[in-house]
Amino acid sequence: MDKVMDLTHWIFKKYPNMFKMIKGIVEESVTGVHRLYQLSKAGRLCIPAINVNDSITKQKFDNLYCCRESILDGLKRSTDVMFGGKQVVVCGYGEVGKGCSAALKAMGSVVYVTEVDPICALQACMDGFRLVKLNEVIRQVDLVITCTGNKNVVAREYLDRMKNGCIVCNMGHSNTEIDVVSLRTPELTWEKVRSQVDHVIWPDGKRIILLAEGRLLNLSCSTVPTFVLSITATTQALALIELYNAPEGRYKRDVYLLPKKMVAGFGGGVCYLAESYI
Repeated sequence: MDKVMDLTHWIFKKYPNMFKMIKGIVEESVTGVHRLYQLSKAGRLCIPAINVNDSITKQKFDNLYCCRESILDGLKRSTDVMFGGKQVVVCGYGEVGKGCSAALKAMGSVVYVTEVDPICALQACMDGFRLVKLNEVIRQVDLVITCTGNKNVVAREYLDRMKNGCIVCNMGHSNTEIDVVSLRTPELTWEKVRSQVDHVIWPDGKRIILLAEGRLLNLSCSTVPTFVLSITATTQALALIELYNAPEGRYKRDVYLLPKKMVAGFGGGVCYLAESYI
């Protein structure tokens, strides 16, 4: 998810002189942007960088609207689960969590939300979702979805307390949100049901359904609309053009957001370009 930052670190270690020929970095992923800010704070960022992840076109289309569709697509493809009446807990109410919660609520699921940020928690409340702590509902829910971008959100203690047949999946980041490593122990049995679907069985016969081994559900079990991919790619292209054409001195060795007037000015063009790919 943050291959640009992996490449940046590789160049930094192996070929630092190459930065003299590079005008800037464009980064889309959450983790990649976080690492860029770390480098900038430490004074180790050699060239300007644009944070595309927090661009409005990325946040809304890729994170909110795309995940609103792909959560249902991924769950249907992998489990054929019926959503009506199911109790679901969505961990995190950022843009991804908002999309997932809205989609499941619309399908008739009873949706609980966990959130540590007070503003996002207030938004969840105003959108009609019940705010809970994970340990309050973990024994009763049928589906657990992580959308936080954090690590070990669903730890082994929660996995042990889940009901038989609970579906566990990740829509947040990488494979760190669900503590899958803790499930690789001798007392637990793994049974592969189909591609991207595993049953993890406890000694008492209880089993949970783990999707994509804790990796991103929308990338492993569903498709991503070409419209969304085109908008994201176009946003990155605009950032690259801005860095390339920027006059000397406009951007220092720091991390910048794509100028709002550029996104607004090219808004119609972004949609036009996206539609032309379909």
